[in-house]
Amino acid sequence: MSITANSDLPNLVSENMEAITSNTDGSWKNLGAELVYTQDGAGRYLSFYWQHCPRFGLDPKQIVTDAKIDAVFTPVDKVAYLERLQRILTTLEPERCQCWFSFQKHLIELELTISPILPTLGNPAIAVLAIGRLVQVRVSETAVNVTAQPPTELELGLRSQQNQQLVTQITRNIRRTLNLDIIWQQTVDGLGELLQLKRSIICPYQPSSKKLKVIAEYRQPELGSMLGLEVDIASEPAFAQALATLEPILDENPKHPLFKQEKILVVATCYQDQPNGLIAVSLCDNCYGVTAAELELAKEVADQLGTAIAHATLYKELEAASQQAEEASRLKSEFLANVSHEIRTPLNGMIGFLKLILDGMADDPEEQRQFLLEAHKSSLHLLDVISDILDFAKIEAGKMELELGAVSLEELFSDVGNFMRLQAEQRRLSFRMHLPETSDEILVYGDYQRLKQVMLNLVGNAIKFTHEGGVTVNTDVVRKKVVFKDQEFPGMLRVRVADTGIGVSLDKQDKLFQLFSQVDGSRTRQYGGTGLGLVISQKLVEAMGGEVHFYSLGEGLGSTVTFTVPLYQQPVMVSSTEGNSQD
Repeated sequence: MSITANSDLPNLVSENMEAITSNTDGSWKNLGAELVYTQDGAGRYLSFYWQHCPRFGLDPKQIVTDAKIDAVFTPVDKVAYLERLQRILTTLEPERCQCWFSFQKHLIELELTISPILPTLGNPAIAVLAIGRLVQVRVSETAVNVTAQPPTELELGLRSQQNQQLVTQITRNIRRTLNLDIIWQQTVDGLGELLQLKRSIICPYQPSSKKLKVIAEYRQPELGSMLGLEVDIASEPAFAQALATLEPILDENPKHPLFKQEKILVVATCYQDQPNGLIAVSLCDNCYGVTAAELELAKEVADQLGTAIAHATLYKELEAASQQAEEASRLKSEFLANVSHEIRTPLNGMIGFLKLILDGMADDPEEQRQFLLEAHKSSLHLLDVISDILDFAKIEAGKMELELGAVSLEELFSDVGNFMRLQAEQRRLSFRMHLPETSDEILVYGDYQRLKQVMLNLVGNAIKFTHEGGVTVNTDVVRKKVVFKDQEFPGMLRVRVADTGIGVSLDKQDKLFQLFSQVDGSRTRQYGGTGLGLVISQKLVEAMGGEVHFYSLGEGLGSTVTFTVPLYQQPVMVSSTEGNSQD
């Protein structure tokens, strides 16, 4: 039985399209297909033929006349169906799928091959041709249920054979991949389709968790989805019992609302007698009892799946460890290359200037003195590089020794300011250091030399990566008691080093404190340095009971580094909005 529509076809329909949509009943039968229909991109039926129309009381003429996708014979998931049509019309590639359609009280599953009707030159594809067959039919819940009859010996034998084939198929599928997502989805699909279940779900299980999350699901279209939901183990006795006993549990009265009035079979997946997941399937209302042999098969499926989950998890962990090892090796190689460059550059400078002096290339004593000053400057830079490497090695080996005690903040800032101000002036940058205004001396608890090293590192970085503007160091007192190494301190001093420099993009800031990692290898080589300054500063500050944090709004927007250190004693603050400055 067929019907065609020709009066409402769009003007853009090509001659090929018109030929297809005007086929007669005999033409459709000549295709040798059970079901053939054409639709436009909006899902309107242009023509329709199905040999089962009389069986369901379908009128093809009404389907085509009403035209709308939700008028008579409609996909259950209209949105996904229309997305598929648009994809096929855009890519011009056929797709195979299984879709549920609804008609009155019937839910009809069809296996379809949907192809674009190729347009003539210069025109877009605007219609598809669907060819398919009937897979199964279900009646909605308003239909009368038929009481299931006890199975015969022959039926039990067929069921046993079918279930054994199911186990073999699922086992074969999960052994073909180590992708957990694929394993889970293939298992629920295999169980649901072959056993015609109402629902089949899988949840991974961690002994430390009290909830199970549904990560794969097969369900009939009329049921609500449980995908992504969390199920409290304590609220579902069957779930808890299956995890505890590792035996299949049949529950005829589950508590979860989406399992309401359903009979479910629950079985835990396990590896080496330890549960690692759970399968729950909703049995059909008219299913007769599950046999002992079928319970054993269910346990066999769960055991196979549990082993697959364990192997896939182990493989994933090994793969991640391998990638981390490769990345660590790459970073170390890059680090060694940069350090070698940093050592060789000042060393070449020293050798070059001393060679000029030895070869008598200095024109006068003043030029000779200048050569010596440059060689001395290179030697100091080389000493800084080597000191950083040695400090890093000591920290990694846990051999860094600190002499902790009271440190005068004013003295510390004075030393750092005298040393760094000249560098800032040479680069024509402003440089300011602000102390909190107090009526007494501010003392912090730490190692003076290491705190000075941290300050020089942070301020030195700020100056190095700033081309214009300046660097500002601010401090403030945090009045909150802290305990460090079994000693109580009255609060913390927070130091902020802010610059107007090149900044760091948000996606690269996590690399700043990683070992052997630099934000940008080429940028670091451009500006020089080993890339150890922040890492060493962080380790030293943490060893003195404080924290280091980095902030930047992005490239070109400057940076701020803060660190904290315990107060040795509570300073007496004075009422003032400005602190003393050391400019």
